[in-house]
Parts: sequence; C-alpha cells; structure tokens
Amino acid sequence: MENSFLSTDGTAKKSDFISACRNEQHPRVPVWFMRQAGRSLPEYKKIRGTGSILEAASDPERAAQITLQPVERYGVDAAILFSDIMVPVHSIGFGIEIQPGIGPVVENPFESIEDLKRLRTLEPEIDVPYVGEAIKILSQECPVPVIGFAGAPFTVASYLIEGKPSRLLEKTKALMEQEPEIWDSLMNQLSDITISSLNHQIESGASAIQLFDSWAGLIEPEIYEQKVFPYSKRVLSSINNSRVPKIHFGVGTQPILHLIAVAGADVVGIDSNTPIDAARAKLGNEIAIQGNLDPEICLEPIEVVEKAVSEILKLNNNNFGHIFNLGHGVLPDTDPGVLSHVVEMVHSHKLLERKDG
Repeated sequence: MENSFLSTDGTAKKSDFISACRNEQHPRVPVWFMRQAGRSLPEYKKIRGTGSILEAASDPERAAQITLQPVERYGVDAAILFSDIMVPVHSIGFGIEIQPGIGPVVENPFESIEDLKRLRTLEPEIDVPYVGEAIKILSQECPVPVIGFAGAPFTVASYLIEGKPSRLLEKTKALMEQEPEIWDSLMNQLSDITISSLNHQIESGASAIQLFDSWAGLIEPEIYEQKVFPYSKRVLSSINNSRVPKIHFGVGTQPILHLIAVAGADVVGIDSNTPIDAARAKLGNEIAIQGNLDPEICLEPIEVVEKAVSEILKLNNNNFGHIFNLGHGVLPDTDPGVLSHVVEMVHSHKLLERKDG
C-alpha cells in the first residue's frame, strides 16, 4: 500500500502524512513541525542535559525518546529523527561542534585541495551505528511515520568552508567560482556521504526522508542550477527505496522551486515567504507541498496564529498534496500549547473528497 507505513506491530498502517506525500486522497491535512524534536519542550530540556546535541544524538535510546516527545505532546502525523545534518561529517572526523546559539562551527575550515583528504566514504554501520539503532527503536515504538534526514551537499559544504553559519557565503561562492574542480570533488564526496546516510536510515526503518538545503536560496538561480542542483539531484535519484517519499526543503527558494522539484522530490518544502498558491502556480498540482507557517507568528497572540493557520489552509484549496508545517524550524521560545492548538486547528480542517473526471 503506497499510502501506508509499517506500524509498531509490523503491519501496514494508513497514514495521512504518507498519503499527502503521494498526493493521494485522505480525510484531513497532516501536520508536523521542523525542529519539533526538542527546542521548546520542557521534557526535552530535562532529558537533553548539558551536553552537546551531537552527544545526545549519539545515544540511540535518548534520541528515540526525544523524537517521540512531540508525537506524544502534539499528536503530529510524523516524527523526525532527533539528530543533526552535520552528524555524518562529524563522524568521519572533520572536526565540528554544534555551539548553542550559533550552530555548526568547524575547527579547521575547508580551504584547498588538501582538505579533500579529510573527507572519506561514510560507513554508516561503523561511523554512525547509533542513527540506525535509534530508527530501529522508533520503528517498534513510534505510532506515526519516522522521517530520516540529511543536509544537502551545498548546505553542508557551506558550513565546512565558512567555518560557521553565514548568510553571505563569501568563501563558498569564491571556491565554487574560482576552483571549479575542487568544488566538484567536494560536492561529489559530500553527495556520496549524504547518499550513504539516507539509505542507511531507510534500511533501518525510516518511512520518509527530507533533504535540507537550507542555504540554497542565498545564491543566484543560474549559479544554483549549474553548481548545486546536479548534486542534489544525484542524491535524491540515488535513494534505493522508491516507496519512501522524498521531501526537499530550502529557505528563500521561490526563484528555484521548479529545480528543487525536478531534482527528484515527491514533496517540496517552502519557506514562510512563499505563499502556497504561488508555489502551486510554479509546480502544478502533481507534486506535494509542505509548509509554511512563519515560526515567528507562533510567538504572537493566539488569534494572530489562528488567522495565519486558516489563511494557509485556505490557500491550499483542499489539495490533497499538502503537509502543514512551519516555514523553518520551531523557535526555542515557542509555547508548546500554541503548537498543540495549531495541530488541533489543522486536524479539524477536513479535506473534500476528490471528484475524478
């Protein structure tokens, strides 16, 4: 069954989330939130402790428990694995920390052809066995589909080159323009790592995957098409299991939505600045869309939140290919009660039956 996933007892269970990914008929709009596994939940802060996210993610039992917390709290329709896009390159020894309030920080950033030697093939069962173990635990305990994920080659490359998050990407742009052969080698090696990571998650039991290309919107569309798109396409086309829906997400990607879609995604994630109807005008009705409540709005009075949620549902116009989400991740100061209310609102919106022909 295309619109199902393996439930905790090993049987196929229907899922509105999987149905929406496939643009198939289902009764209500599914919803989950990026960065829902943690961030604002008091129960997350209690179990997380004082160590780094990389430390917590490497503990399968703890990672699985954190992944389940928003499912139990909010009743969302999918659970995204508690991990980080830098886990694969961290695991092969590139020298990365996730610093609170900053993000990935690289001890010795990528600068030259010599730095290619610091990257090697990812062997998931050896390098990141805890990722597969966490997903296997979730396959037994999670009542909704589990989403595995990875950072797209470009976004991961930008962290390795810049050394920390950057909205200018000056060093990254310089490398791709001035050293095209090094850029190609770097992107191919990161593509290999990403493919290995995603296939390992699928083999371990993930029911869907999401490719995060968070910074793809920071470069010109023609540069994206030449220097980034081919590698994202290679990653998405290399997923071994065709039954597993593929979500492709980036911020500021309205000018390149058509490319993000044809890279091989079943679902295109859109940010808060791209109205759903504008995205559909570019993508057509055959591909599903995920999004796109502004995370900042969740900090506003509840009537403001309700109005924004209703507007998104209205713009979707009862299309079955819609997964309600935020336009980026949950903000740490978000009241969990607001997100619970958003889930209730979305689930109360019934989809009209499709009249074929």
